[in-house]
Amino acid sequence: MSFVPKSLGEVIRQRRSTPSFDGREMAAEDIRTILEAGLAAPSGYNVQPWRFIVVQSTEQKKRLRTACFNQAKAEEASVVIACCGDADSWRRDADDIIRMGLDGGMSEGYAAQLKDYVESYLHSLNTDQMHGWLNKQVTYAATQMLLTAESMGYDTAAMEGFEEDKVREVLRLPLSYWVVSLLAIGFQKGPDKYFGGRFGISHTCFAEEFGKPFK
Repeated sequence: MSFVPKSLGEVIRQRRSTPSFDGREMAAEDIRTILEAGLAAPSGYNVQPWRFIVVQSTEQKKRLRTACFNQAKAEEASVVIACCGDADSWRRDADDIIRMGLDGGMSEGYAAQLKDYVESYLHSLNTDQMHGWLNKQVTYAATQMLLTAESMGYDTAAMEGFEEDKVREVLRLPLSYWVVSLLAIGFQKGPDKYFGGRFGISHTCFAEEFGKPFK
């Protein structure tokens, strides 16, 4: 594609959830760049529990549309990335997390404590708490992918309107996977979505404690 790069500030101010895509293919290297941006996201204890299912085929996007309340954009987008969290990833990845930390400068003393601490904390979470934790971790990564795609000149729509059990069935996900969101990426078709407006600092931000205006 011919890039129309945007600064981060431009992306944040101008981005809209694209209502319709034209279905053109994306370059494979661009998809990899977007995925790599997600993989670079911050993660609690560096567990990196995100797992991304990249849906590109016409047939699979059509199936995914049925799990998204028949939203056309799920089928029209060049690619739909199912952003999932794996509730069991920490069990399998613990040793590699420690190894990567040591390679990156983690102290031996901290490494000796980290595995036990992470296992103790995550093992203590019930299903709802684990889903809440996964929602936070995966959303960090999904946001970085969305902003990266927009900065490269693509259009995006973050989709939370889907039936989780049906998405799981379409994508044949393991039982430990939790679907957090779907990220549709491609080229806008037709007019952009209207700007719904945003509340300002005086409406939403406080200084030091609730009720004290931030000036």
